[in-house]
Amino acid sequence: MSDSALPVTPGHPLRGWRWLALAWLLVLAAVAWHQWGFWQSPRIDSDVLALLPQEAGDPTVADATRRIAENSSRDVVVMLGAKDSDAALKARQAFDAALAQPAAQALLVAGGSPEDWFAQARDTLAPYRDRLLTPAQREALAQTPADALAESALVALYGPMGAPRLTEWRSDPLGLWPQWWQAQAAASGMALDGDGLLQAEDRYWAVMQFTLKGSAFRLDGERHLQDVLDGATAAAMASTPDLRVLKAGVPLHAESAAVQANREVNTIGWGSLAAVLLLVWLAFRSLRPLLLVAMSLLVGCAVALTVTVLVFGKVHLLTLIFGASLVGVAEDYGIHWFASRQGVASERRWSLLRYLLPGLWLALLTSAMAYLALGLAPFPGLRQMALFSVVGLTAAFLTVIFFFPWLDGGQVRTTGFSRWLGGTLARWPRLGSRRAGIVLAVVVLIVAVPGLLRVQGNDDLRGLQSSPPELIAQQRDVGRLLGMPSPAQFFLVQGRDAEQVLQREEQLVARLRQAEAQGKVGGHRALSDWLPSQRRQDEDAALTARVEQDVLARLSRATGEALARGELAPSALGIDAFLASPAALPVRHLWLGQVGQGVASVVMVNDLSRTDALATFAAQAEGLEGVRWVDRTADISRLLTHYRHMMSWLLLAGVVVVFAVLALRYRGQAWRVITPTLLAGVLTVALLGWLGQPLQLFNVLALMLLLGMGIDYGIFLVEHRGDASAWLAVCVGAASTWLSFGLLGLSATPALRAFGLTLLFGIGLVWLLSPLFRPPPDDSSSHGNTVA
Repeated sequence: MSDSALPVTPGHPLRGWRWLALAWLLVLAAVAWHQWGFWQSPRIDSDVLALLPQEAGDPTVADATRRIAENSSRDVVVMLGAKDSDAALKARQAFDAALAQPAAQALLVAGGSPEDWFAQARDTLAPYRDRLLTPAQREALAQTPADALAESALVALYGPMGAPRLTEWRSDPLGLWPQWWQAQAAASGMALDGDGLLQAEDRYWAVMQFTLKGSAFRLDGERHLQDVLDGATAAAMASTPDLRVLKAGVPLHAESAAVQANREVNTIGWGSLAAVLLLVWLAFRSLRPLLLVAMSLLVGCAVALTVTVLVFGKVHLLTLIFGASLVGVAEDYGIHWFASRQGVASERRWSLLRYLLPGLWLALLTSAMAYLALGLAPFPGLRQMALFSVVGLTAAFLTVIFFFPWLDGGQVRTTGFSRWLGGTLARWPRLGSRRAGIVLAVVVLIVAVPGLLRVQGNDDLRGLQSSPPELIAQQRDVGRLLGMPSPAQFFLVQGRDAEQVLQREEQLVARLRQAEAQGKVGGHRALSDWLPSQRRQDEDAALTARVEQDVLARLSRATGEALARGELAPSALGIDAFLASPAALPVRHLWLGQVGQGVASVVMVNDLSRTDALATFAAQAEGLEGVRWVDRTADISRLLTHYRHMMSWLLLAGVVVVFAVLALRYRGQAWRVITPTLLAGVLTVALLGWLGQPLQLFNVLALMLLLGMGIDYGIFLVEHRGDASAWLAVCVGAASTWLSFGLLGLSATPALRAFGLTLLFGIGLVWLLSPLFRPPPDDSSSHGNTVA
């Protein structure tokens, strides 16, 4: 830009500008103080579920999901599989020895052995053993003749190979107590042999459980847990050839996400910064523009981080990754300043600021509107991203307008690169005739229509999974071998009190057992399998007492000895006593307790591998009062689809609002500003269709950002018609933004990759299309102000 293009105004600061700059400097001093304290103990969250929508439906479902997740949020399971039991035991010893190191001891706590838990649970439940019957036992006691039962009891008493017992013979003459425990072990998938090994898939498996000492979602981006387990795994495999090792647990996925996010913050953030600074250097070949643009970016990120932490109490790693791409947007203001400063004397820089302010303000407004639209979705992570981005852009903008005129007192020379790049605008085609417009429309239709017809919406939550495939495969194998229930699908059972809930559970479990017997579904986990309702306990106690007394009477006559039942609890086992006991460990997390006006529990299911399993499970709840099937994966997927549709309509509303804002300034030329962005959005969706990429909520959110960022280029070209410096600013800004979001497209996090890929196409297309719609240089009717 030349001096002659500037309005003839005094070359001194705007009124009050000095005090505003001083106030902004004080704000930055406070931010610097906060940043110093923050990084001493950074509150950074790496919970991979933070992008999911908040529960918009029944709070009971949200509470159930939270409790199920919390129950296993710090648990890690390791399985060592060998061809024979001795090899499996040897591998377990080597694994345990490796975990005895201080680094492992500081990280993990070994879970208690199954034998220790069983002894405590057996002692707790033994007085109630007559009230704990399996369906098969209940049927056998009711239908088997007393003589046959007496004969079996006599054989168990005197036979040389008597059945294993957990009490003395007279306390359990029919051997009901061991049978009940065997049924519980089989239902839980933990049918262990005498050495505590699980036999499955032609291997002997040593099953070990550990608990992470800290939170699974408070990791620092380093591979602490994986390194410890990998070292122990190497020791176990060295001791036992042909050993198969499986690892599963939320902490493994959380650490993987933290490591991945930490790597991407560095890659995307530093890559974006390097790209921006390289482009600034090529354009201006001066250290001052380089340092000042870098300063504006640093200030933007620091202020954004401080405000985000003050509002939310912490910052999410995904927010930092997304914020790293902000570098490619926030530099536009500084680049536009220095591009316009070329050829302008230093004493005219305040006139330049007056000249640039309208366009810069409008660019900030439209970009902020697009980022704020992210906050309309009820996603905590996206709201953080929206706040971080708007504050970061605003801080970078304020730094440019308040500090650059003071600090940029020297000359900004015109370089060969900037002269060449700015001069390309004159050679860029412009739609100056109806024929050219028809040609462009035909080209757009040829590309867009077939691509749009190929677009398929897909908001399946499983498509957002970013854990390594190997880790996901191991998690599935462990779940299959141990019969671990799915945390995302379960039955919710509600009632006015615990007794009603347990009775309703028993009705549901009866249906589930029938479906399991027919091979339609896998197993289940229910509190009522361990703690029957008081009504059922009383019925079973009466049945057991009648049958055992009859059998003991026959045996007394046969042996000539007076045989009597051992002491048993006189009343039913209550919910509070059971939950407080060690016996409740396998099912304690299934009890939700007080919810609303009543209480609730969940019944979990083990196997969803069958194609019709979900429909079959859902059918079991039909007609049962207080019982409903919950599929969180399907629910959240439907919610994502709902918000994709909602945000699509908001995107259209945003187009209308932005056009109205543009029309206030540019009147009949506003279409020139917005059309390139609209065409770029349509072509981007079409390209996604051509590539077979599903249209997700995050693609739509990226299109909202495209609306805000793409408008900037049209604003600069219409605001400063035919100005090579404006085109230089557009090119350098668009290139850096394109590179930043291009790096975001390399993210292993599916949501961020969708953002990046959409903006990679969109920004590139806006960059190419904006010059086509620029007004002729001599057209001065585009807005109210005349710029020579």
